[in-house]
Parts: sequence; structure tokens; C-alpha cells
Amino acid sequence: MKLRHLLLGAAVLGTANFQLPTLDVRLGVVQAASNVITVNAKKPGAPIQKTQWGIFFEDINFAADGGLYGELLKNRSFEFTPDHLMGWQAFGKVEIKNDGPFDKNPHYARLTSAGHRDLWTGLQNEGFFGIGLEKDAEYRFSVWARVPDGQPQWLWIQFVDQNTMDEHQEFTNTDLKVDSREWKKYTVVIKSPRTIERAQLRLFLCDEKRRSGSGAMDVEHISLFPVDTYKGHENGMRRDVAQALEDLRPGVFRFPGGCIVEGTTLELRYQWKNSVGPVENRPINKNRWENTFTYRYYADYFQSYGLGFFEYFQLAEEIGAEPLPVLNVGMACQFQNGEDAHAPATKAGLQQFIDDCIDLIDFANGDPATNEWAKLRADMGHPAPFNLKFLAIGNEQWEKPYFDRLAIIAPEVRKVHPEIKLIGTSGPNAEDDHFKNGWPAMRELKADLVDEHYYRDVKWYQNWMNRYDDREFYTKDGPRVFAGEWACHDRGKKWNHAGASIYEAAFMTNIERNADLVHMATYAPLFAHVDGWQWRPDLIWYDNLHTARTASYYVQQLYMTNRGTNVLPTTVSIDGGQASVNPVPKGEDGVFASSVIDTQKQEIIVKVINTTGEAQPLTIQLTGLSKKQLAAIGTSVSVTSLDCSDYDAENQPGRPEVVSPKNSTATLVADKKGASLTAQLPAKTFQVYRVKL
Repeated sequence: MKLRHLLLGAAVLGTANFQLPTLDVRLGVVQAASNVITVNAKKPGAPIQKTQWGIFFEDINFAADGGLYGELLKNRSFEFTPDHLMGWQAFGKVEIKNDGPFDKNPHYARLTSAGHRDLWTGLQNEGFFGIGLEKDAEYRFSVWARVPDGQPQWLWIQFVDQNTMDEHQEFTNTDLKVDSREWKKYTVVIKSPRTIERAQLRLFLCDEKRRSGSGAMDVEHISLFPVDTYKGHENGMRRDVAQALEDLRPGVFRFPGGCIVEGTTLELRYQWKNSVGPVENRPINKNRWENTFTYRYYADYFQSYGLGFFEYFQLAEEIGAEPLPVLNVGMACQFQNGEDAHAPATKAGLQQFIDDCIDLIDFANGDPATNEWAKLRADMGHPAPFNLKFLAIGNEQWEKPYFDRLAIIAPEVRKVHPEIKLIGTSGPNAEDDHFKNGWPAMRELKADLVDEHYYRDVKWYQNWMNRYDDREFYTKDGPRVFAGEWACHDRGKKWNHAGASIYEAAFMTNIERNADLVHMATYAPLFAHVDGWQWRPDLIWYDNLHTARTASYYVQQLYMTNRGTNVLPTTVSIDGGQASVNPVPKGEDGVFASSVIDTQKQEIIVKVINTTGEAQPLTIQLTGLSKKQLAAIGTSVSVTSLDCSDYDAENQPGRPEVVSPKNSTATLVADKKGASLTAQLPAKTFQVYRVKL
């Protein structure tokens, strides 16, 4: 197809006709054209927010338990319903009881002698699609336990390969003595002698000589963590998965969702107050995504809340991102409930949701000496505030039911915390009536930012490459844009193929050059387990031992690590034509670009994307440079390239990456008028040029 498009400018969307344009695609052979990108360095433009590029976390695709969260055991507190032994195999004499030491997690297992020396009682946990163990790595096993009759008993702890052809299934053997009538936490560190992706944990009730136990033992909150978690936290994150987030260098971290904030019912919504405090006493919650996709159904998809709001704030701090929590507005999921299942749109009916917002800000920022929620934060190990600046109220909701509730909650929050920027939503789509009604409502309610969502195919992105140039719809004053959930896919190809990611890179030039309007953008979803996914595409994939950073991941990383401080005016001309911010028709492929300056590092950064199927001759001209800058400018320019020409290429866990950035250099020629370089921009390639001043 002869598909050409560029960037930077002309308004195509009016307030009255903000709708998906008609696709204009011309068939033929792409002809390489001379593309001249002119960057004016004389007058740096809008400042680029630290938050412009970020990440969005939602517990979909086993993103928390079984993913980012380091816990390796499923249903560790026997609270899954209706089967309290889900994830466990019980043998011998095992009874589930419900008068345990933790009021929010009352269930525990009583292991009692099977009544014969050759009969055994115990439990075996399957983990999340197995338990991934690495050779010579250490794992912290812990359990809350007691012996109700006071007679000491032992747990014989094994890592096992259930399906091995070896003589022994077990490949570790560890003993733990339980000798108290009172509930106590017992811990032992176990080293794995092998690497295995799908191990299981087996526990026998026994005596000190590993003979079948003759008494009874109660066990609760049975847990297994790698000792080597991210930043070494005992209740920590899986190191390689969290490291992938840090390596992005995101500016903002939105959590915990997403539709789980709403819940299928209000009772099943994510409630942040249940996710803080001692981890043993955080109640589980049925995941919003357990029931949604019957064609990819996981009856054991629950949230342990081990990864809770304290851990989210802590992780945001450690990866250098601004925390952006999302709280419920008093509505369950509208897709699933319509006008039903919502709290009354009155102050009394919404008081709990108002309190949740105010109390969360106090939890994050308050003084432990004067505020109970801030004291809880300090007791959990973080006396200093988390410096929360943003709060989103509601997710992907629309029309009067949402507007009415936000109109009650937002002013109450502002009375107590006027320093917090509040984020509203324009609904689940980016061009429909809900969207067009949502923006005026958010302006009227004085939202600081408006959350837009668009999971769309390649054709949509081809037509909306200048979305944020429309300054009739997106007015100068009023809320700024938060592109909170977005991703590109091709029709019939909803996986992380490189062919779609190149359009994500091109679209991001539109966001970057409109940095005065778009203050945040977060790709979604973030994570997916190869054995537990329900939604594609996703930024990072993993199995129990490996991660895969997708082509989309590297697109995001190249923007996040080359953010700059200010936008630079940039125009493009094709084949000697007039320089323009939008030289080709919408709905076509072409060369896209945006430019920024980093005033701290004294660098100009030019991002160029070729979405066509052929290499394109390229000239980059830098104008407006001072004499001092021209005298100091170097001749060698660093170039980072992401080749997406293999359309179906996909990085997968445990395999060599087929799509990843490559570094090279280009030569810059300077004279009294400015500086320029010429290059050949390969087909379907994203390149970043860094010029040191």
C-alpha cells in the first residue's frame, strides 16, 4: 500500500465533528521520497512533564499474584471460595477450620495423624502454573502454626517435580519444628539445587525422625518467597519483573486498575483499606477478570492483596515514578451493571467513597503523629510521606451516573486536600458520544486531567496521528489530557507483533509535540503470564522464570529515556515541497517525527519513525543554534534504532529477543547557518538521534 503520513500540526478535529475520519488508503507501491526534518532550537517550547510517559498496572493476565508479586504459593491462607483448598492437594486427615488468628482471614488447615505409621497427612501446593525455582537461589518458607495439644510436631518440607522420571520426586528436604500452643510465625530458608519452571511444594506432618506424625498441627498463611526480591523486601516483588519496570524509567505509575477498581459488584471492587496493614490479615478478593472471559476462564483468579497500596506506593518511589492511585466513584462496572449496583448519588450515599479518597491522601502524605492512616504507613515501614500529587476518581465510566457522583465526591476531597490534582474520565472510548459528552462535563467539574482510553487497530492510529493538534476540541484552558490506557493492534493479530508497535511509536510523536496538552500517557495492559493471559497485547510477558520485553516495551522505553525538558518546533517537507507540520493525507503511512531539547544535559533529541515498507532518504536540519552552540557541537551523533520490519516478530519469554534497540552513530555537518545530517531511514524503523550541544 502507498501509505504516507506525518506529524506536527494541522487541526483535523472540530468540537462539533469529533469523530473517526473516513479511512483514505491508496493501493500501490511505496516510493522512497526525500524527507527533510527541520528542527528549530532557538525557542524551546512547552515544558515536558516528568509524568508524560508512564506505566499502568492492573491485575489482569495474572499480573499481581503469579506475576509481579513475589509470592509463589496459591491460596496461602485457605480463603479461596467455594473451595478453601483450591491450589492445594490434601492427603491424609486434613480439616479446614475458620477460627484462626486473623479475623479477616479466619480459615486455616488442621493436619492430624492419619492413624498409621505408613499413612501420611499433608498438603501440596501447585503454585501459579507451577513454582519457578532457580539453581542455587534461596527461598523463604514461612507459616503461621501451632500444635493445639502442645505436643511438638514437625513439617517435612519438600520441593518436588511431580512429573519427573527420576527415582525421587523431591529434590529438597527441610524440617521445621512447631512447638507452641499459641500461633507463631515460623521461617526457614531453602536453597534449590536445580532450575525448574513447574515445581510444587509438598508438606508432610511428621516427627523429628521424619516418621508419620502422631499428633496435630494447625497451619495458616503458608508462604514461599524468593529471598532475592526486588530491593530485598520480605513481602516483595519478583526481581526480574520489577527490574523491567525500573529500566523503563517511567514518570508516573497508575494503579491498581482499571476495571478492578469498579468490580463486577460494589462488594467486589478493589478496596484499598483491605490492602494495607499486616499482610497475613489482608482479606482476599475475587478478581474482576475471573468471570469476564469464558473462553479463557480461570476459576482460581483471586487477589491476595499481598501487593497492596503500601507496596504500590513503595514500588513507585523505588522506580522513580509519581504514584497515581485510582479509587472508586461509587459505581460498579457499567458494562456489567448498566444503571444498577451503584451507590446512591447523594452525599450520605457516597460518604464511604469520599472518606476513602481523603483517608488515602492522609495515608500517603499525612503526619504519623496526628493522623491514624499516616501512622499505619509509618508502622508499615515508611515514616516519610510518599508525596502523592494525583488522584483519579472513577475509571472508564460515563454520562450522568458518573458525572453526578463525581460532582459530589470531588468538591469534598478538594475541601480537605486542595493540593491534590484530581483526574476524571471521558469514558471507555475516544471518539463516541460518551467521549464528546464527557469532556464538557469534566471541564464543568474542573477536573485537572481527563483520562482517555483507546485500544485500537492500525487503521485507527493511521487516521488519528494528529489527534492532539485539535485545539478547538482541546481548549487552551481547562483540563489536561491523560492517555491512561492505549495500545495498537492489527485486525486478527492481537498479540505483541512488531508491526503494530511501529504505529505506537509514530502516534507518540503527536503526544510529545503536544506536551502542553498531554501531561500523561500510559500504555496498557502492563503484564501477562504466558499461561494465564486473557487480554492482548501487553507490554511485558513472563513465564515462571523469564520475562520478555516486547517491541512495544522498547518503543515506550525509547520515549521515557529520551524525554527531554522542552518541545522543539519541528516541520517536515517531502520531495522539496513546502515545510509543513502535516504534509500528507490522514490514513496513510509515512515518516513521523518529534523533537525535544534537554536543557540540563544540553542535548537535542530527534525521534523519527518510518511506517512505510521501504527505506526513506532522510535529512535532519538543526536551525536556530547560537554561535556558542555551533562552536561546541560535535560531529558524531548517537543513534538508537528499533527495527520492526519483521511484521510478525514477537519477543517471548525464555527465547532470544528478535526485536530490540541497536546503537550506532551518524555524522553531523555544521556551518554558520546550522547543522545537518543525512541518513537512510530503514523500513518500519524507529530511530532516536541525540545531538550533544
